[in-house]
Amino acid sequence: MAVPKVNENLLGELESMGFPLARATRALHYSGNISIEDAVNWIVDHENDADIDQMPLVLFLSLDYPYALYIPFLIRDRARIKKEEEEKRLEREKEKVRIRSGKELIEAKRIAEENERKRNLALRQLEKEEEKRAREKIRWKLEQDKLERRSKLAMAPKNLAATKTSTTDEQEKQSSFPVKSFTKAELMRECLRSLKRNYMNDDARVRRAFQALLIYVGNVARNPNEEKYRKIRMNNPLFQERVGSLKGGVEFLELCGFERTTEGGEFLYLPRDKVKIAVLNSAGSELKSAITNPFFGLLSRKEDDYDHTVWVAKPGEPISGVNITLTLDSNGLLKITRGEGDPIPLNSNQTAPNSVATPENSGNLAV
Repeated sequence: MAVPKVNENLLGELESMGFPLARATRALHYSGNISIEDAVNWIVDHENDADIDQMPLVLFLSLDYPYALYIPFLIRDRARIKKEEEEKRLEREKEKVRIRSGKELIEAKRIAEENERKRNLALRQLEKEEEKRAREKIRWKLEQDKLERRSKLAMAPKNLAATKTSTTDEQEKQSSFPVKSFTKAELMRECLRSLKRNYMNDDARVRRAFQALLIYVGNVARNPNEEKYRKIRMNNPLFQERVGSLKGGVEFLELCGFERTTEGGEFLYLPRDKVKIAVLNSAGSELKSAITNPFFGLLSRKEDDYDHTVWVAKPGEPISGVNITLTLDSNGLLKITRGEGDPIPLNSNQTAPNSVATPENSGNLAV
């Protein structure tokens, strides 16, 4: 093996440029010994090779031996060197591709995280705005309810005794209490309290009933034009298990506007023209309060704890309270039902057990 012969002029120029003798010789040998430019390009491409500063060695051909004997060795050596250079080049290309792919992956991940962060910020902002609107709506509704109660209290007589001219002492004592006017929300709240008191020892069953009622009411409020949400089959096993079998469940839906119908089977049906979103929203609020408030129904007094109960029933608008229902029959007689007892007809200035009916100046009947 011997050092390959290269162009001395080109070798001198490379050395004058600062390249070591071994590196310059190796560059000229492997670049074809043609030009300075090819040699410099080869050095740049192979500057990280471990043997770049080692003097290359090639098979020496002596004139004393036939040249043909060395041709196979030359071909094999050149092929090996070329293969090694190609493998190194491919390895460098693979490394460049790997680095570029890694950078692109990191950048794509960063962009995805940034977009996700922006979406989360937008969602949080939207949730805050919705919560703010909901609070404003509740605050407005509370103000409206307060004004409505004040107006009704202002219209109701402060003393029922002033409307009577001749009654017994017991009637005068009973009529001395103020008349209480129940709003739809209060009737709903009292219905839910009654339901919870009736099943005080089965909280899980009561909670399932409240949740089922919230679903029925919410479906109609969100989709008032969908008849499937406004029509409930009474003999549906799931409905019977969660709502229908509980005393007060069907009554609550009737307060929301549902009506019993036997057309095509026994159903609870809410006609589209009788859908009142405000009433449904009020029902939803009462149900949510009943579900989330652990003391709901526990601190309210039962009917038997009161000395008397007073309502104002407007003409043509039957109402129901705690175990008491006022109905108007086809003959125009007002009847009062306590619990599950028989209805007792009431006329003007007529009394029933623990109850008295008296006409007001406004035309309403106070019981």
